[in-house]
Amino acid sequence: MFKNKEYVLAVYKEQSFVKAAKKLFVSQPSLSSSIKRIEQKVGSPIFDRSNSPITLTEVGEKYIEYALSIQQKEQAFEDYVLDMGNLNAGTIKIGGSSFFSSFVLPEMIANFNKSYPKVKFIVYEDSSKNLIAKLSAGEIDIVIDNSVIDDDNIVTLPYVEETLLLTVPKSFEVNERLKEYRLTAKDVKDEECLKNAKSVDLSEFSNSRFVLLNSENDSGKRAQKILKKHSVDYKVSFHLNQQLSAYNVCCTGLGIAFVSDTLIKKTDPSSEVYCYKIDDALASRKINFYYKKNRYLSRITKQFLFENNK
Repeated sequence: MFKNKEYVLAVYKEQSFVKAAKKLFVSQPSLSSSIKRIEQKVGSPIFDRSNSPITLTEVGEKYIEYALSIQQKEQAFEDYVLDMGNLNAGTIKIGGSSFFSSFVLPEMIANFNKSYPKVKFIVYEDSSKNLIAKLSAGEIDIVIDNSVIDDDNIVTLPYVEETLLLTVPKSFEVNERLKEYRLTAKDVKDEECLKNAKSVDLSEFSNSRFVLLNSENDSGKRAQKILKKHSVDYKVSFHLNQQLSAYNVCCTGLGIAFVSDTLIKKTDPSSEVYCYKIDDALASRKINFYYKKNRYLSRITKQFLFENNK
């Protein structure tokens, strides 16, 4: 009954027979017939077709649970066979937020593929919360993120350290009295310049407009704690989901944002903002790799982690 489980899994993921058929490159009637044959073997419907989008029945939920488990074991065995053959090939499934997927992973993957051209990468772009859920479910191998993951089943492997900076639109008057503290985006790209810069007193930005990230985002949590800790009175222009969005909004002059030096270094330097160092332990954090404890990692996946953890 699990022989054609990929058909059931496709319908489950797409929540549509039509979309699943297109993804599988089969006709919709053929897919429906295959699903019905599986349901006959199971002895109960897997999908409740009366809902739109379609949903799983109670039996269907259990079928998916076992089908995913079998799929993960098949993948683990395939990785094992590749390792036994000492092949520098295989697939690495890695997840990251929109920023990491756009600005960090492409360069990392390109550098790795210079030595291991046969390795295929599948990149999953999603929120930190959803990526860790996928990691726990065994759907992906690695996640790269700057969040703190408090889960005994998840292994943390440090990548690099980064610093949260305050980015302030150049149009804000406060910049005039803080000339000795301010940095340009180009300055931030210079390690020595950033290292030697003075930290600003956050009280200077009281009553200013801020662009903050939501409380589920690690940068958002840290920003709110820092502002509260330093008794900064502020107004919120926007609440956003992504750090890159906050930086772009800041560059238009609509508010001050907390942005990592990683983002500024990886993107084109904006001439519309000044950056300031913050004297607070919460402004420093690590970008980490995460993987599931006791999950089989292929040799090539371990090599990727090793080369990016020097």
